[in-house]
Amino acid sequence: MINCLIVDDAPVARDILMEYCKLLPILHVSGTCLDAFEAREKIQKEPVDLLFLDINMPILTGIDLMKTLKHPPQVIFTTAYKEFATDAFDLGACDYLVKPFSLERFIIAIDRAAERIGRLNINTESKSEVPRNNHLLIRSEGVINKLNYDQILFLEASRNNTKVVTPEVTFLSTIPLSSIEKLLPLKLFSRVHRSFIVNRSKITSLQGNRIFINKSEIPVGNNYKSSLFEIIGIKTK
Repeated sequence: MINCLIVDDAPVARDILMEYCKLLPILHVSGTCLDAFEAREKIQKEPVDLLFLDINMPILTGIDLMKTLKHPPQVIFTTAYKEFATDAFDLGACDYLVKPFSLERFIIAIDRAAERIGRLNINTESKSEVPRNNHLLIRSEGVINKLNYDQILFLEASRNNTKVVTPEVTFLSTIPLSSIEKLLPLKLFSRVHRSFIVNRSKITSLQGNRIFINKSEIPVGNNYKSSLFEIIGIKTK
């Protein structure tokens, strides 16, 4: 269960979020707030895993609220203003939904938040713990290949197929990247772009919005950059 708090001064916006949340059993809405001050008080008193946060609110904006929280929960901004997206992701926001947003886009944001929350829980466990399996089975050209996780450099979406890149050969799987992602351990792999998942231990360098693994250059999407930097221990400020 993910405990959620909805913070928005618009009743219609709160109602829409409530209805969307009811459709996903993983979400439990612990409350709604009309402004940042009420939200701040609730966060200090009750456990909140995920904050749906509007930006344009009276006196204290959503961006300002997040800056005041020493240990903020995961945050999905829900706003009508596109221009604050960079500020939001600089603060480590999980996602940024521009109103009006669809249910499909909402679900994508929740999946992203759930992955991050799950990863944080994993990070509290013993670092010596290893995944139950240490390999991935990939069918390519009629052959099932057993690839140890350490062999995989990165994975790339190719239409409805997935390229699995190793130092020696690239395998083409007919399974979509999103399905393969569910089989990979979060301790080792990160999605860095809607079309790329990388083995973090294989990253040789970073430059701006690009990752280099050996001679391969991989783009880093803005929605994934802050999360990636958080995992590998790079401070953005």
